[in-house]
Amino acid sequence: MSGIEALIRAAAAARDNAYAPYSRFKVGAAIRAADGRIFVGANVENASYPAGLCAEAAALAAMIAAGARRVAELAIVAESAAPVPPCGLCRQRLAEFAGPEAEVHLGTTAGLRQTVRLGELLPLAFGAAHLPP
Repeated sequence: MSGIEALIRAAAAARDNAYAPYSRFKVGAAIRAADGRIFVGANVENASYPAGLCAEAAALAAMIAAGARRVAELAIVAESAAPVPPCGLCRQRLAEFAGPEAEVHLGTTAGLRQTVRLGELLPLAFGAAHLPP
């Protein structure tokens, strides 16, 4: 099994554990950190919709909690007609820990796949370099 396929499978397994009773839109994410470890996350909804947590944010939190700080690549899996990219807020979160060259593998439960680079998803990203010294 390729490294990408292992990442997709990890994201799909995380998706199975998502808590999405309101939208019924389960999403799983898997991050491969620069050191090779894989961290997963699933979306977690709340009756107060803005209080939910995206799968990508959950995977990033698991990575940070384990001491890793750099995303090498990411996979996202959802049940949809087409691969689903991360929301705008998660794109910004990812840009904090990954460079524009990081590959983002998008997949569906039906097996559709698309790979893009983070820089394509978030061109002209805002970052630490924009803040005063």
